[in-house]
Amino acid sequence: MAGDLSICIVSWNVRDDLMRCLDSLYKDPQAGDWQVIVVDNASQDGTVELLAERYPQVQVIANQNNRGFAAACNQGIMLAASRYVLSLNPDTIVPIGALPELVCFADQNPAAGIIGPKLLNADGSLQHSCRAFPTITAAVFRNTLFGRLLPKRASVRAYLLAEWDHNSVRRVGWVSGACLLVRRELIEQIGYFDESFFWGSEDVDYCWRAHKAGWEVLYTPSPQIRHLVGRSSDQAVLATIIRSHRGMYRLYSKHFARGCLQRALVWCGVWLRAVLLTGGWLLRRMVSRFL
Repeated sequence: MAGDLSICIVSWNVRDDLMRCLDSLYKDPQAGDWQVIVVDNASQDGTVELLAERYPQVQVIANQNNRGFAAACNQGIMLAASRYVLSLNPDTIVPIGALPELVCFADQNPAAGIIGPKLLNADGSLQHSCRAFPTITAAVFRNTLFGRLLPKRASVRAYLLAEWDHNSVRRVGWVSGACLLVRRELIEQIGYFDESFFWGSEDVDYCWRAHKAGWEVLYTPSPQIRHLVGRSSDQAVLATIIRSHRGMYRLYSKHFARGCLQRALVWCGVWLRAVLLTGGWLLRRMVSRFL
């Protein structure tokens, strides 16, 4: 008989983070009722071996190559047998009672197909883990040189929901795939993550599809889960920039840029942004070598 919760974790060379995440999960008295699935994308750090030793109850899929987040997460979802499926990053720390509270909240809000809790940075500060849907203007000004010149650009603040304190339940455009609870009925209706997104923007796409299918996407300020951010992507910065911007272009061309001219402008903007971010990273790296 299906339980309440299946937890799907995708890992890539983050053995220590993954063990801390699982340690936090299994401190919860209800953890024995959960189905925990780890999909490993060909890690070279002994992740699979340590999982077998420390957590034999975890279902492990050991891929022979890095399939990306969306495809790997789909492998986990296909094994999931519960009423809810939680996409959870391996660099998260989950407090005792957080996941039962999240399931209870979902039960109380049956119109919500997707729910995201409050995420906190390592220092306890707020992580902007829920947002409005992106606009082309917001993409141009967020985390770019243009954004530094105009840091209070209204389109970016609207995208980040920056005028809101994130301390109340709210319908939002999308929530981060770092901790994203999906109702079984939604999966049965709209299917899995779009695997053309290797890494980045697959959560935005999935929430967009949920909205289009008539479901709500909700943010709840409680429970609160700590997310260390970027522990996998930091291992391959340039590849991450390229893959995330491919995902960004895929997202805009799929949902927000309808005509050929719009798609061409988005393509130019997205890759200009990627070049600027790459240049900034290379410059910082060069400077750090001389300090």
